[in-house]
Amino acid sequence: MALSKITQDINSLPPEAQRQVADFVAFLQERYSAAPAKRTRKVKIAKEPFVGMWKDRADMLDSVAWVRQTRRSQWRNRG
Repeated sequence: MALSKITQDINSLPPEAQRQVADFVAFLQERYSAAPAKRTRKVKIAKEPFVGMWKDRADMLDSVAWVRQTRRSQWRNRG
């Protein structure tokens, strides 16, 4: 649709409808200009408080053995 046709159509509307068109355009500008900013936020995982929370646990030195032992003890008690 040509810009001149859109302008002509808007100008043919009553003043209240023209205000609604202007409000809608402002809404769309705000919505689409703000959307990319939300997606570009980068989180530094290494600085999150949960990183390294189990680093000093002696039972976690061999995580595979820990999982096997936990499964054995938890699954044996089912039934």
